[in-house]
Amino acid sequence: MTISSAEIKFVKSLSQKKFRDLHGLFVVEGEKMVAEALASRFEVERLYRREDIGEAVMARISALSSPSPALALVRRPSDLMQDCLPARGLFLALDGIRDPGNLGTILRIADWFGIDAVYASPDTVELFNPKVVQATMGAIFRVKFHYTEIPAFCSRTIAAGGKVYGTFLDGENLYGKDLDCGLEVPSVIVIGNEAAGISPAVAACVSDRLFIPPYPSDDPGSESLNAAVATAVTVAEFRRRA
Repeated sequence: MTISSAEIKFVKSLSQKKFRDLHGLFVVEGEKMVAEALASRFEVERLYRREDIGEAVMARISALSSPSPALALVRRPSDLMQDCLPARGLFLALDGIRDPGNLGTILRIADWFGIDAVYASPDTVELFNPKVVQATMGAIFRVKFHYTEIPAFCSRTIAAGGKVYGTFLDGENLYGKDLDCGLEVPSVIVIGNEAAGISPAVAACVSDRLFIPPYPSDDPGSESLNAAVATAVTVAEFRRRA
C-alpha cells in the first residue's frame, strides 16, 4: 500500500483537536485497540497496518514512541452532547477532569464496574485526545459517554427522585453511609477536578456528601486521593452494596 505525503500529513494533523473537530475523526493505535474499534458501534474510516505500509511510514503517522502494528482513523459518534437522564442506573458525572490519563483511567473503571453512562462537563478534557484514547485501553468503545452541563444534570437527577453523591473532606464515612446504587432511581457519583475538587455550582446540587476515610483515621498522610483512584474506591463500594 502506498501512502501519499498528503495522507501522512492528514493523519498527523489529527493529533490536534482543531483538526479532529474539523474532520470528525480521531486516531486509534495498537492491534487490540483497533480490534476493539472494529468490533464496536464506531465507524472505522481507514485502517493502516505496518505490514502493508512499511515500518518507516507507520513511524511517520504514529504518535507513539514505538509505533504499533496497526493504526485506524475512527469517526466520532454524533451523540456526544446529551443531557437526557435514564429512569434508573448508576452514573458518573465528571466536573472538570483535565488530565488525559485520569479521564482514560476513569473510563476503564466505569467499564470494569458496569457504570451505565459517564457524563462530563464541557471543560473536561476532550474524550478523543490521543492520550485519553490510549489510557482507556478500549473502554472508550464500550462506555456511554456524553458532555453536558453537570449542575443541570444533577438537578434533574434530584427532581427525578434520585441521589447525587460527591466526596468531600467534611462528608460522611463512605463505608458507614446508606448508598442508593441506582436499582430503582438514578444515582450519580460526582468526581471533581484534580486540583479544585467539586465546583461550588455542582456542590450545591449534591444531595449526599461522602468521605473516603484514610487509615489510620487520625493520620491521613496524603492530602487527598488522585481523582481516578477516588473514583475506583467509591464505585467499588457502590457495586459491593448492589
